[in-house]
Amino acid sequence: MTNVNRNDVARVRDFLVGLQASIVSALEGADGGSFLRDEWQRPEGGGGISRLIEGGRVIERGGVNFSHVLGTRMPPSATAQRPELKGAPWEAMGVSLVIHPRNPYAPTTHMNVRFFIATPENSAPVWWFGGGMDLTPYYGFAEDAIHWHTQAQLSAHRFGPQFYPRFKKQCDEYFFLKHRNEPRGIGGTFFDDFSELGFEDSFALMRSVGEHFVPGYLPILTLRCDTPYSERERDWQLYRRGRYVEFNLVWDRGTHFGLQSNGRTEAILMSMPPEVRWRYSYAPEPGTPEHALYADFLVAKDWL
Repeated sequence: MTNVNRNDVARVRDFLVGLQASIVSALEGADGGSFLRDEWQRPEGGGGISRLIEGGRVIERGGVNFSHVLGTRMPPSATAQRPELKGAPWEAMGVSLVIHPRNPYAPTTHMNVRFFIATPENSAPVWWFGGGMDLTPYYGFAEDAIHWHTQAQLSAHRFGPQFYPRFKKQCDEYFFLKHRNEPRGIGGTFFDDFSELGFEDSFALMRSVGEHFVPGYLPILTLRCDTPYSERERDWQLYRRGRYVEFNLVWDRGTHFGLQSNGRTEAILMSMPPEVRWRYSYAPEPGTPEHALYADFLVAKDWL
């Protein structure tokens, strides 16, 4: 594995800070409101910048978080795949976002790009990149799914035609609620523990994923945010948001890592929707648009 130096780490940090700012600017343009800025420090080392909007015209709740944190011992969630790094000092940085639109016809979205370094005792530092973006509609539109997956493919294609199919499969497998036996949404792209292209090209791949989020999501948000809806659609949106909460609390490694590493709870849980409903043993009636979400969209499918 190629060694990295502090200049490399600084380059990654500079990109992530700039990415956060550019995404916030694009989302503010779509919503018309402003994201608050909350800079914070972590007692064990490092800190971050949380950008949050609540009660916007288009975005009911959305957060775009940058963090750069350090620790003395790897938390369990980070060593499940790499047990040889147990107890090693570590450094992690990334941008993570979740957007919950107000309109039920506009999908929720998540994007994350990150860089990780661990330094086992008597060994050279081990580093890797991760990232991805996925879409969670409440009402399915084939043209939205095709557009989203086209951008996901473009984010990886120049690095090799094998990456999008591989990352799409990993996304489908990761964002899956095992206790419900259903996908969280229509997927996108997801990779982790990635260093196989060497530092420069692995960093470029991570950058590309981050830079394809806005052209992937904003056209869909803009198209759907003013669609007329009634209490029926709102009720369905709040019910399906419950699945999002379940995944983040039960299965999401990023949430587990943040809490296990004594991260800032407000920043970690800013992905939660502002309103949500649960029902006992509920299923939509066949032939309804709500049922079509299960039948036509929450299924394994090659959208391209």
